[in-house]
Amino acid sequence: MDAGWQGLTLGLFRRVRDDVRTSIDGATAEELDRRLGSNSVGWLVWHISRGQDRNLSELTGSTQLWLADDWANRFDRPADPTDTGFGHSAEQAAAFRSPELEFLLAYHAATHGLAETYLASAADDDLGRLVVSPTLGNTHTVEERLAGQLHDSFAHAGQIGLLRGL
Repeated sequence: MDAGWQGLTLGLFRRVRDDVRTSIDGATAEELDRRLGSNSVGWLVWHISRGQDRNLSELTGSTQLWLADDWANRFDRPADPTDTGFGHSAEQAAAFRSPELEFLLAYHAATHGLAETYLASAADDDLGRLVVSPTLGNTHTVEERLAGQLHDSFAHAGQIGLLRGL
């Protein structure tokens, strides 16, 4: 892959992946469900992964891994493509219970794979393409979707690091 926008974006997704893995390495069930306010470590990792799954699946026109690979069942959550944590109330986020660490890491790795696959073949002019989100009912460019996802991912990765450091 060249040093175009695809390589830069993939590098950012890889940093998110590495930050998440490093931050939750060896976490216990208690640590995954620890929270300040409403968001636990496990909810934050799940939310980052769900956002990547939804956004990248919608960019490529594929079914979310959440549904296609039965991740919802492994997380004991509804098989609802809109259940990403976006718009969760404080009560909904606080009620989240983390699955085993291996499931959090495996789902995050699977959704990261979507970024690897998409960015390896994305056209140079794809950033301006408009994409309709069937789950959110809005339309944004690929650039807006990727920038928003990465911004959200880095913010939440920082929260994970803070919570794990307490």
